Amino acid sequence: MTALTVLAAETPSLVQSVDWLAIAPVVITAVVGLAVLVADLFTAERHKPVLGWISVAGLAAATATLIPLRAGDRSTFCLTADPEACSYTVDHFTVVVQFLVLAGALLTALLSVTAVRDTRMPAGEYWFLLLSSAAGAALLPASRDLATLIVALEVASLPAFALVGMRRGDRLSSEAALKFFLSSVTATAVSLMGVSFVYAVTGSLHLTQVADRLEDVPGQFDTLAMAGVALTLVGFAFKTAAVPFHFWVPDTYVGAPLPIAGYLSVIGKAVGFTGLILVTVIAFPAYSQIWGPAVAVLAALTMTLGNAAAVRQSADRPNSAVRLLAWSSVGQAGYLLVPIAAAAYSERDQIGSTLAYALMYAAVNLGAFAVAALVARTKPFHRISDYRGLYAERPLAALSLAFFLLCLAGLPPGIIGLFAKVTVFQSAVDAGLGWLAVLMAVNVVIALYYYLRWTALLFRAPEGAEALEGAPARTKAPWPVAAAIVATAITAVVLSGAPQLVLRVASGSLFTQ
Repeated sequence: MTALTVLAAETPSLVQSVDWLAIAPVVITAVVGLAVLVADLFTAERHKPVLGWISVAGLAAATATLIPLRAGDRSTFCLTADPEACSYTVDHFTVVVQFLVLAGALLTALLSVTAVRDTRMPAGEYWFLLLSSAAGAALLPASRDLATLIVALEVASLPAFALVGMRRGDRLSSEAALKFFLSSVTATAVSLMGVSFVYAVTGSLHLTQVADRLEDVPGQFDTLAMAGVALTLVGFAFKTAAVPFHFWVPDTYVGAPLPIAGYLSVIGKAVGFTGLILVTVIAFPAYSQIWGPAVAVLAALTMTLGNAAAVRQSADRPNSAVRLLAWSSVGQAGYLLVPIAAAAYSERDQIGSTLAYALMYAAVNLGAFAVAALVARTKPFHRISDYRGLYAERPLAALSLAFFLLCLAGLPPGIIGLFAKVTVFQSAVDAGLGWLAVLMAVNVVIALYYYLRWTALLFRAPEGAEALEGAPARTKAPWPVAAAIVATAITAVVLSGAPQLVLRVASGSLFTQ
């Protein structure tokens, strides 16, 4: 018995401990999603709106659990033989991205409360899918092995396909969902092949171990490792809507319910950029000569094509407002890629500029979609021309949208947009990517045209019949939509008054390892 006791004491435990506080944001979101799905079976039709408010409360609770995690010093699901290799890590990078994801999902839920009721979408399925996607998006920044990364990516993506096609009987919605699904599945398959190549070379899926073993790859496996690195990036490049993986964006945004279009423009992109950052600067620094130039070229193509397509949008074309926001989001994705490319040539803390820019972009872009959802209640064709004279009809909504557009353009009084662009620009200059910095400056000037054109339209007098007969009767804005507009507007104003609240992310160390 004594020998057995000694042997048991010397043998490392194979049972992993679980830090429940560390995984609380993901667990709460997932559990509330399951609870809503089950509750839907026993809820009468007239009480379905309650499911939306339960979802809002669940997302608020999940966001609140980030407060005790703000120190960014927790890990769980670690290997017993190598405690430094963990599958789930809560560092400052994780906390910032989870806040962006959960707060963005919370605003999306507020916008969805009215949309689900008005369009008669199935409430239980809608809220379950939204919470499931948010749980996957919150899991991804904490993932520190390639298997968990891919699983989190798919958990965030698969429900989004269904959400895009949630408007039953709508041809545009069904077409958008199918295009989104097929292109995403193809990209994921390519990424899985890349992961298998990386695993074949390194014998590990944990990012830190992969990074160590890629430092010394035998010569006969070097080509296989390079192919694995390149292919792994494809799935995440697709989620960021980087050119040439962007073709799904305009049609998907047009076919999706407006809250989901806003969700994809912010949380969908956060998923892609988070995964791209983790696999490049954490797992593959040894092959920065491969992914660095590739990401720089993707950034150049993405910002240029996105802004060029946005300029071409006709104000009178149906869905032109949504298409402009879609192409604008592609252009903004190009700016977000710049610090990731810069990290290949300098230090990995450059990617803090991407997070700082993403926080600004999330607040103002969701705000723009919130105003679009309000305008669509009386003008459902989503044309840019529908916003002409909005100030005379809804002055607060017009002022909010004008401020959001100026932030996206980087013009005063949208100071946070200007500072965020300067931070991204500086990261390119510091990394020696002068050509990319110049191209970014040119694209910022191009983007001024369509942002200012839309902004000016808000304050022009109505034309035609509306000018003769007077403004249409003003309908009262649903308070959840109004709350989303107010929350994003206040956030944008506060950040413009105190930009250091976001820009400090660009200067600090984000990773514990």
